[in-house]
Amino acid sequence: MKVTLITGATGGLGKEFCSLYANDNNNLLLVATSNEKLSQLKSELEAKYSVNIDFIAADLSKKEDCVAVYEYAKSKGYFVNNLVNNAGFGDRTDFKDMDIDLQIKMVNVNCSALLYFTRVFLTDMLANNEGRILNVGSIAGFVPGPYMCTYHATKAFVLNLGEAIAHEIRKSKVRITTLCPGPFISGFVGKAGNDYTFKKIKPVPAAKVALFGYKKSLKGKRVAVFGFGNKVTVFAPRFFSRKFVTSISSGTLKKGD
Repeated sequence: MKVTLITGATGGLGKEFCSLYANDNNNLLLVATSNEKLSQLKSELEAKYSVNIDFIAADLSKKEDCVAVYEYAKSKGYFVNNLVNNAGFGDRTDFKDMDIDLQIKMVNVNCSALLYFTRVFLTDMLANNEGRILNVGSIAGFVPGPYMCTYHATKAFVLNLGEAIAHEIRKSKVRITTLCPGPFISGFVGKAGNDYTFKKIKPVPAAKVALFGYKKSLKGKRVAVFGFGNKVTVFAPRFFSRKFVTSISSGTLKKGD
């Protein structure tokens, strides 16, 4: 049975993706940390859509949990023809004050889990010459981010990884898209402690970002930057020094820098 696997499914962008894929008659395999929230989301979606919905709780900062998700999908006979690597989080803190365990966890969730799922599920996609992978990156991946350096670095990883894989598989019918939004309304800001940026840059509804990403994934777009302003933001640094770009970036992340 074909299924769409969505990580970070129970909130924000992930939840919007669930509705979009289900509305187009895609069966879903939902992944998040809370079994209770997954069960509740399953009930909500089943009340609206006539698709099969399954879920598995997992902590994607742990490789063994990532492996468990893959093995569960295989044991159920699922062909993951759509993979949405949405799970991720940030942390706005001066590097010298950062909790190193939290930073490593961020790298594991934002990078390692995404890398693992992209690699293992790509095998079946290529064998069937069918599939779409949608990796949620950020415009943060285009520039260094002082005071939020780990997060920016993880999103640069997501961007570069996606573009490289897209080139490698270009002769197949499998496509990989890296979605790069700016600030959008979700629980991200509360967890990241990045309210300063969100006061400077008005966030957009998560539903708009999800719909944009979904459409671009269906079209097979390699990199999808949401919004004209964000497109200018990622293009403009080409004309300035890295030092200047880093200085401008820092001003959006910390007051008075």
